[in-house]
Amino acid sequence: MSSFAVILPAAGASQRFRDKNYKKPFAPLAGQAVWLHSAERFLARKDVKQLIVVIDDADREEFNRKFGANIAILDLEICSGGAERADSIQNALALVKDDIDFVAVHDAARPCLADLWIDAVFEEAEKSGAAILAIPEVATLKCVSNEKTIIETVSREGLWQAQTPQVFRRELLVKAYAARGSNAATDDAALVEQLGHQVAVVEGSPLNLKLTTRSDLRLAEQVLKVLPRPKTGGLGNPFADNDLWR
Repeated sequence: MSSFAVILPAAGASQRFRDKNYKKPFAPLAGQAVWLHSAERFLARKDVKQLIVVIDDADREEFNRKFGANIAILDLEICSGGAERADSIQNALALVKDDIDFVAVHDAARPCLADLWIDAVFEEAEKSGAAILAIPEVATLKCVSNEKTIIETVSREGLWQAQTPQVFRRELLVKAYAARGSNAATDDAALVEQLGHQVAVVEGSPLNLKLTTRSDLRLAEQVLKVLPRPKTGGLGNPFADNDLWR
């Protein structure tokens, strides 16, 4: 059985979330923090041997206070974030154990996962060395000027929306980040593509949504009701009250 490490980036500023009390990954959702919904899907798997949560250093004291029990009981590792997402992932990669075969990167603010999707992208990564979840674009796309007028209608043929998890052979992802220079890539596949390595696409689901605004929490709560429960059930902090970060 191949071994996997999972990196959960949660160090972003959450500017569009616009909540004075919570950043996106730490907001309460269906009884536990958003990031725990993401984490528990991976912690139930026998092939996941390491899970690294990346947070802003400014959040570390409060994170440890609220989620210290989770860190200890679930054997999580905490990593300091960087100025950009790519910097955060590169910091986490330095902590991945040498005996790990594959690294999966999954947005901490993407809490609506199903085991079936993880199985599929993990299996494809084992075959090809690099695989991501994505969904085909179905909307009509417009290229718009700074003045908010349409420049052209863009064909959606062949366009897919990238999702996470994105999964890569460890040595390949390390090489991609070592070669990135100043490239502040917004996803990991872009850096692997730059090496000339093909990245396989596994069809995901629109239900695998990424939280951006507070209204997304209401939608995510409904999605969680229709998804199969994780194998281990909830992993919420047993010592925290319902107000997870306030």
